Amino acid sequence: MTIPTLRMLKTFQAVARTGSFASAAEKVALTQAAVSLQMRGLEQALGRQLFDRRARQVALTRAGRDIQPKVEQILELLAELGVAPADSMVGPVTIGAVVSVIGALSLVVARLKAAHPQLDVRLVSARSDELAGMVDAGEVDIAAVVARPGATLPDTLRWTTLYTEPLMLVTSREIMDTDPQRILGNHGFLRFDRRVPTGRVVEQALDHAGLDVNEYLELNSIETIVALVRENVGVTVLPVLHGGNWRNDPALRVLPIANPPMLRTVGMIQRTTYDRPGITQAIIDTLHGA
Repeated sequence: MTIPTLRMLKTFQAVARTGSFASAAEKVALTQAAVSLQMRGLEQALGRQLFDRRARQVALTRAGRDIQPKVEQILELLAELGVAPADSMVGPVTIGAVVSVIGALSLVVARLKAAHPQLDVRLVSARSDELAGMVDAGEVDIAAVVARPGATLPDTLRWTTLYTEPLMLVTSREIMDTDPQRILGNHGFLRFDRRVPTGRVVEQALDHAGLDVNEYLELNSIETIVALVRENVGVTVLPVLHGGNWRNDPALRVLPIANPPMLRTVGMIQRTTYDRPGITQAIIDTLHGA
């Protein structure tokens, strides 16, 4: 069940006052898509429709008009208290991520910092299993990790899916062949580390597609593998990174190996007792609205 956050209430206030998702987005330093996503979350949490979206100008429904003065009162009382609620975008937070996710997450954190300068963010990088232990121990507040096939989290941790990435064959533009098996048989395969979840997902994708590879190198850096592919050192199968823009890279070709493709799932883990869910929601909103 979605719980209304202070961030949602502030965004609702901005939409209600301006009558526009676009204008509200400017006031709360979010994209219009993120504002829309937040408001649908608020409607889901409250179990009622708050906006009439049929007209050019966003209008409040009767339910929306009923809660508007209550929301205004809540925000006024918080302002009078002069203290930051636990779920506010103020103060320290430590966010962890696996190396292949740190790039996308860094951009999100930069946007959050621009919108909330009093948020003191520390980013750390480690393997998924290490990050899970760090979150459980309280050393890291939130971590972006890769889902492990068949694995379950302890009861002390909660999972929120962020996005999925398709597993694709990545080659140099110099390779003109389009048949995955011929490409993998004729060129050295640059394999991602099988000791970590992403490497195991790659192996599953190859098995699922019935593809044999010509093993060449095994590395633990997606960026290094892709750099070698650009130089036509070999070919690889990898998750197409969120925000990686590989399909528009003039030196790369991205080809499917299965239809539908297998997916790598990236999500956030946090302690079930963590009392700042607004931080996680802000990361999700910013990622989805980017």
